[in-house]
Amino acid sequence: MKGQSLELREVHKRFGKTAIIRGASLEVQAGERVAVIGPNGAGKSTLFNLISGRLPCSAGEIRLGGRRIDGLPPFAINRLGLARSFQVSNLFHRLSVFENLRCALLWSLGYGYAFWRLLSGARDANERAEQLLEQLGLQARRHVPAGNLTYAEQRALEVGITIAGGAGVILLDEPTAGMSRGETARFVELIREVTAGRTLLTVEHDMGVVFGLADRIAVLVYGEVIAFDRPEIVRADPRVREAYLGALLDEER
Repeated sequence: MKGQSLELREVHKRFGKTAIIRGASLEVQAGERVAVIGPNGAGKSTLFNLISGRLPCSAGEIRLGGRRIDGLPPFAINRLGLARSFQVSNLFHRLSVFENLRCALLWSLGYGYAFWRLLSGARDANERAEQLLEQLGLQARRHVPAGNLTYAEQRALEVGITIAGGAGVILLDEPTAGMSRGETARFVELIREVTAGRTLLTVEHDMGVVFGLADRIAVLVYGEVIAFDRPEIVRADPRVREAYLGALLDEER
């Protein structure tokens, strides 16, 4: 599936009287890579939960490929072409790497829930799982239970599961958190490769990842998008430096 556009129009989220997202607007073009940054408590994970249907909007609209998706359940949004990963790896730990990928592929290939069908005969799912193994660099780990993988390998597998269904829009929530510099560099290249042609929206705290991967950066502060532009412009924006980025860049010096 090719990348689709993703648009947020004056999105609000309140929990009781507390406003978490306050009129966030964002337009991500098809095939574009966008990073969402901001201080802790800015509402980044809440924003992802609104987009993926895990939380309902209090007001505003969210559109996927021009179609309004706010109010739809997560499974319906997924079938329209949007998939996401989470901060914590969400795998079948007792199943092998290959079996995790095959499970992710079955529904998208039309197999549904048919308990009488032997998966060994699901040739298209098996072939696509093999392709993903190669793409993820996990061929040598195909028979290893997912729970026995290294942290970086688990994150790679989760990205593979996220893209397995062919979604055109991918949401990655802090994909490189907890990785070493070497692991992060390799993982960024993996993300770049497997999301080619797709629309990517990622929450990330590592500024090296953000500036090396994103076409544009959205800065979320107290539930509002205060800047949304190319990396070099966002880096120089005095509002962004004051609210968030300046302190991080100073720490890196």
